[in-house]
Amino acid sequence: VQLAESGGGLVRSGGSLRLSCAASGRIYRVNNMAWYRQAPGKERELVARITRDGEIYYLDSVKDRFTISRDNAKNTLQMLMNNLRPVETAVYFCNAVVEINRNDEDEDWGQGGQVTVAT
Repeated sequence: VQLAESGGGLVRSGGSLRLSCAASGRIYRVNNMAWYRQAPGKERELVARITRDGEIYYLDSVKDRFTISRDNAKNTLQMLMNNLRPVETAVYFCNAVVEINRNDEDEDWGQGGQVTVAT
């Protein structure tokens, strides 16, 4: 299974970016999908997660600014990030729990995309 990300880049403080991720390969079903980020010198952290049924979790600091969504038919994941802050400069990773056969799950990661928020 491959997770292909797109949409990172450079934006000024207060600006917006949209991240996208597409899962491909041998897929029976994609379960939880999520976005993580890792800033230089820091641990990777969960930013937002969405279940197959649409239940959503957000990191407190991004609530009301970030919106995660998915398309189950296309096995895609998106996240719209508004009012970005310089402290949110990081590499953002797509994450998915994928069944390649029924009840045979594996966790997969995208290659990561740089998001830089300039002051």
